[in-house]
Amino acid sequence: MTVKNPLAKMLVWIILIIWSVAVLYPLVWTLLDALKNNEQFFLNAPWALPKFPLLWSNFSYVWSKYNFSTYFLNSIVVTVGSTLLGMILAAMTAYILARYDFKGNKILFTIYISSMMIPFALALIPLFFLLNDLHLINTWLGLILVYAALNLPFGIFLLVGFYKSLPKEIEEAAIIDGTSHYGTFFRVMLPLSQPGLITVMITNMLNNWNEYFLGVVLTNEPTKYTLPIGLAVMQAEMQYRVEWGPLFAGLLITTLPTLIVYMIYQRQIASGITAGAVK
Repeated sequence: MTVKNPLAKMLVWIILIIWSVAVLYPLVWTLLDALKNNEQFFLNAPWALPKFPLLWSNFSYVWSKYNFSTYFLNSIVVTVGSTLLGMILAAMTAYILARYDFKGNKILFTIYISSMMIPFALALIPLFFLLNDLHLINTWLGLILVYAALNLPFGIFLLVGFYKSLPKEIEEAAIIDGTSHYGTFFRVMLPLSQPGLITVMITNMLNNWNEYFLGVVLTNEPTKYTLPIGLAVMQAEMQYRVEWGPLFAGLLITTLPTLIVYMIYQRQIASGITAGAVK
């Protein structure tokens, strides 16, 4: 919708500018504080600009001393693995539920959607013992399987609506050409569902990258910690003498990848969410 009234347009711009400042200020403030030492925090106001020389060494200090290089690698492996697994499982399940009419279809879909209303904390204890029996505690595979299953209902919910919006003539043409059911899905329908898949991928990626609670329970070896856990461990190791500059540097290292991914794919996320809304 285009705003034609000059006063209304100015009001919209003012609101957007205020909103942008409110969103960007914490990020800028985190970056500036990551370039300070403790003396600047205590002698100056916490929101004051850092003094020269800027302490870019805080980032390398955190990366090496507090093992953020290991945490970063763990987060990359777990996030990428769980996101890809969850995305392909959600796509295949949603395609079957949306395009094939079989007995129990609606019941199965309802079960998947209803699972989003159950707090995962209720399943934490049996989940821990299950992974322990399977020897998946303190492993990448254990976190990947759990995170993929945790995000599966939302992916199915989103992609079912998307697949229902695609015309059936596309599938019929592929079948007439001799393409199998598997070929129709992987060669025709899966590429067409790219907007929805990108939305599922980015949403799962953000959730998996920032997940903390399950990671704490399912990993107790420092070599398997992800970034959110590593950041909490870093703060605990500082005890009574908090190194504020390195702490803010670690916080920025943890949050920056998700911000970059969201900025790159923000249009695809919006289009993917609305693509399956209208049949």
